[in-house]
Amino acid sequence: MDLFNVYPVYPVEIEKAKGFKLWDKEGKEYTDLYGGHAVISIGHSHPHYVKRMKDQLEKLAFYSNSIEIPIQKELAKKLGEVSGYEDYNLFLCNSGAEANENALKVASFETKRSKILAYKGGFHGRTSGAVAITDNQKIIAPFNNVHDKVLVDFNDIEGTEQALKANDIAAVIIEGIQGIGGVHIPTQEFMTELSDLCKKYGTILILDEIQSGYGRSGKFFAHQHFGIKPDIITVAKGMGNGYPIGGVLINPNIEAWLGMLGTTFGGNHLACAAALAVLEVIEKEKLIENAKSLEPIQKELFSKIPGVKEVRGMGLMTALEFDFPVGPIRKKLVFEHGIFTGSASSPNVLRFLPPLNVTEKEVKLLADCLTKVIENEKIHLS
Repeated sequence: MDLFNVYPVYPVEIEKAKGFKLWDKEGKEYTDLYGGHAVISIGHSHPHYVKRMKDQLEKLAFYSNSIEIPIQKELAKKLGEVSGYEDYNLFLCNSGAEANENALKVASFETKRSKILAYKGGFHGRTSGAVAITDNQKIIAPFNNVHDKVLVDFNDIEGTEQALKANDIAAVIIEGIQGIGGVHIPTQEFMTELSDLCKKYGTILILDEIQSGYGRSGKFFAHQHFGIKPDIITVAKGMGNGYPIGGVLINPNIEAWLGMLGTTFGGNHLACAAALAVLEVIEKEKLIENAKSLEPIQKELFSKIPGVKEVRGMGLMTALEFDFPVGPIRKKLVFEHGIFTGSASSPNVLRFLPPLNVTEKEVKLLADCLTKVIENEKIHLS
């Protein structure tokens, strides 16, 4: 049997990782400035994370949600404290797509409506409902395309209200910062008015913080930069530092009932240990503050790179938009300089999503190596 070949991959086999460093099977060292799609939040193989996982594994890795699991309650309490959402309730699952799927379901139960409003350029996952509201027709199968939805331009408050006026929208879902779409940030005015409109029309507001959450933006959640409080928040990626886990934070005004949601593996003992370790390290090492402090340094250094049209982002969630496709540049960064970076839906965008413990040294390294690659390639710059 062979693998079902759906991933474009670099011919690199990573065998070991520590912090933001990686080593392949030949012993070559790489610098991870992408964190495996923004998943590695506290650095690879962090000693506290490893110890937490080992200790839990030696006791109990898994049992089902048919018994009391105190570590779930410990995680919910800690996440509430660190995020500022102590009064919300937590449903645990296994991934970002699953988190969004359950958030949409909760919203539909609560409002008794079925239509979802999402935004162009957004990405919410690959499960049935989540992919249907993702702005990429290529990955939406006919089976998924039956969901009742409307896509509105990002930051278009007039289009949003026009759709909401029909009073048939169960939920509006929006990323705190659009990730795969190219790190696009909503405006303050838009987010304030969106929050007000959802209240006005009885629509649930879902903030997809799967990529932009867990300190990446310089606050725990990106939407906290705008001073709003959504009804539902979805998390995953950086939540487990590589161990599969996702979550849905739900306003206490939305009541749960037995059987409303369910999952076999969600909230298992080992996943909760991973998530607790992440929160503990984020707090102890002040990683959110580190992300915020590096934002102006990035913008200054990256804006000087030849061919950069725009530097966008908050904290350690950054996009560099060039005036040429960056695929060849990213490849040369890997093989000539040992640096991993990320792509976006636009071929001209390179994304910087490193572990939150990187330093100014790594920011400068990327800026210097990008400049060298571009100059060596003698790319025509207009």
